[in-house]
Amino acid sequence: MPGITILGLGPGNPSQLTREAWEVINTAEELWLRTRQHPTFAAFPASLRLESFDELYETGESFEAVYASIVEKILHLGQREQGVIYAVPGDPFIAETTGPEIARQARLAGLSLRIVNGLSFIEPAFSALGLDPFPQITLVDALELSQRHVPSFPVDTPVLVAQIYSRLVAAEVKTTLNSIYPDDHQVTLVHAAGTEAECIENIPLYEIDRSTHIGLLTLLYVPALGQGSSFEAFQEVVARLRAPDGCPWDQEQTHQSLRPHLLEEAYETLAALDSEDPQQMAEEFGDLLLQIVLNAQIGSEEGGFSMLDVLKGIHDKIVRRHPHVFGNEQIGDVKKVLQNWEKLKADERKINGESHKGSMDGVPLALPALVQAQEYQDRAARVGFDWPYIAGVLEKIVEEIGEIQRATNSTELADEIGDLFFALVNLARWKQVDAESALRSTNMKFKQRFAHIEQVAQKQGRKISELSLDEMEAAWQEAKTPGHLP
Repeated sequence: MPGITILGLGPGNPSQLTREAWEVINTAEELWLRTRQHPTFAAFPASLRLESFDELYETGESFEAVYASIVEKILHLGQREQGVIYAVPGDPFIAETTGPEIARQARLAGLSLRIVNGLSFIEPAFSALGLDPFPQITLVDALELSQRHVPSFPVDTPVLVAQIYSRLVAAEVKTTLNSIYPDDHQVTLVHAAGTEAECIENIPLYEIDRSTHIGLLTLLYVPALGQGSSFEAFQEVVARLRAPDGCPWDQEQTHQSLRPHLLEEAYETLAALDSEDPQQMAEEFGDLLLQIVLNAQIGSEEGGFSMLDVLKGIHDKIVRRHPHVFGNEQIGDVKKVLQNWEKLKADERKINGESHKGSMDGVPLALPALVQAQEYQDRAARVGFDWPYIAGVLEKIVEEIGEIQRATNSTELADEIGDLFFALVNLARWKQVDAESALRSTNMKFKQRFAHIEQVAQKQGRKISELSLDEMEAAWQEAKTPGHLP
């Protein structure tokens, strides 16, 4: 009668076929195989007629196209009077793209469906490793992992990567893992688990694509990096601080009480960036992250928002505003990217019922003045409000200096000095210099050079106020020479 039987052939050893699977095989006249590249077929009855889809793998444009063709063919064969038996390696629903899709479409078409489960690759793999996957394990497809820039799983849990079927795939997987895991992280390649050809290699990560044993039945086991190495683990730490048996100080915090700490950590992060010290930067970024996660935890407890809302919101926003990266839009240069960014933001405001808001409304009023000025100018320039040439910027600076000289009272003077600052920020923007960072750097140089003047006075047993202006200037110039502070 019409219908589809999906048969799991196990990991590759004929003795590991289930009794049900043997009964199906021994009573069948015809068997359609996803691939003949599987050792179990050697034990099949000689009278059994075998058909396979191996040719599709050789001619198909992609795995997706191959799988779609297989699904379509099996559904067609299933409508025959005798139906069809379709056999796949392992289990029909474990790391098997075609099985679930055939089952789904068969049910929609009203076709009879029988699933004959098989031993998957998971059981013999962990038997070979001598490990229990519980309490936690991540299963990952090598092809999916190889297309990513960073791993898609928390690295503080072990991972089993399936379908490392070639050295090229192994190399691509290694590149992704190397974004987090060190080269010498000890991993295990498991080849042909559960068969007579089973082979185990315990090697450092950087060697996985050098193995000569890699084949269709190769898996990669990656042990956890250790406690505290994932974002999820850090979330748990913060949640623990806020729990009833947590830290009294953390329990008392609110969004408002954390405001000064957030601002302080942001400035300390900027100082670390100015120092160009990687270790210090990593520490300060961690402190800043703590503020974000702590506020997200408070938001979750109050029911306003959660870390999921934070992550999903920024994820969707970045994808939406980069159609030239995640979509099909073609944008050739940075200027057009920024212009398109402003257009997308305007569209979002309309969708959200905020069409009355202007381009400048999203700039926080609490920003430092230099940062705020540069952001205003950036946004204006993105919509075309800008000097056509830098000569206009320079002329504006000269004009503002003249107006300062002509100011007749303190109010006018303050206004004109503000205009000069704004014009100087515009020059920095034109020259692609961050005005805030530039001034911070100058402030630091001034501090260090002035400290040298104080040291000169101290060595002479004098107070700095006792130095003449000429002596101070001489010490200042000395601080600027090679071998001294900047």
